[in-house]
Amino acid sequence: MRILFCLLILCASSSLRAEDLNGIWKGTLTQNPGGCYPQYFIELEIRSANNSIEGRAYDYYDTTKFVRLSFEGRYDPQTHRLVLTEDKVLQSNIPGYCVPCIKTYDLVYEKKGNTESLSGEWKGHVVGQSGACPPGKIYLERAVQSTFSNGIFQNDSLARLQESLHIEPRKKDMVRTVVVTSPHIQIQLYDNGEIDNDTITVFINGKLLLYKQMLTDKPLNLDFTAIPGVEYELVMYADNLGLIPPNTALMVVKAGSKKFEVFLSSSEQKSATVKFVYDDR
Repeated sequence: MRILFCLLILCASSSLRAEDLNGIWKGTLTQNPGGCYPQYFIELEIRSANNSIEGRAYDYYDTTKFVRLSFEGRYDPQTHRLVLTEDKVLQSNIPGYCVPCIKTYDLVYEKKGNTESLSGEWKGHVVGQSGACPPGKIYLERAVQSTFSNGIFQNDSLARLQESLHIEPRKKDMVRTVVVTSPHIQIQLYDNGEIDNDTITVFINGKLLLYKQMLTDKPLNLDFTAIPGVEYELVMYADNLGLIPPNTALMVVKAGSKKFEVFLSSSEQKSATVKFVYDDR
């Protein structure tokens, strides 16, 4: 009986395990009569942690006519349902006779064979108004490559900070090229050795992702979804030299079943740099 009970617990817990929704999802979005177009393309760039979701949405007729929005949401691993709500228009390049719509998506995750999909319905309102947009349906599949993004997600507060940030240029010190065979890359940064109040600022492909964060025995975490053929360059900028110069860190990289350790050292003259390449062959 005890063995059977344990097996039941294991089965139940595995069925409730949340799927990894992180990454790029691409598909189509239909709109009932009264909208600008009866069908659009749509791309979602999802970041998920502990069933909380945030990300970017791109609604587009073609790559010259698009709206970029931010969204937040929740995922229920028991029902495989996720509800995403757009909260802000970040960029709009659409004809004058069209208006952006702030949408809520009610989606269900499904996996059949090697195909992962999100499907459901959406509704919304005209941006800046209370009037409803004609609703519609949505279908997306997991994709490897984005039409718009390079896979590096930067939240709004860091994007605003970077606009006003001035950092003195320093020489890049290329430490290593890390080749991975999984697109999902996790990075952890620790103080290397004695904790001596080193603080760092980190960029990936020019985007500010960490700002004046102290290195300790607890990791500073970063992650991104790599695209084949795109090189990703991480630069660790030393905000100070700590009590024991130079500013050093241990970087642990996890990608699929592989794990790498890279030792970084930055000073007031140079910034440690690591290149990442995703090989999907």
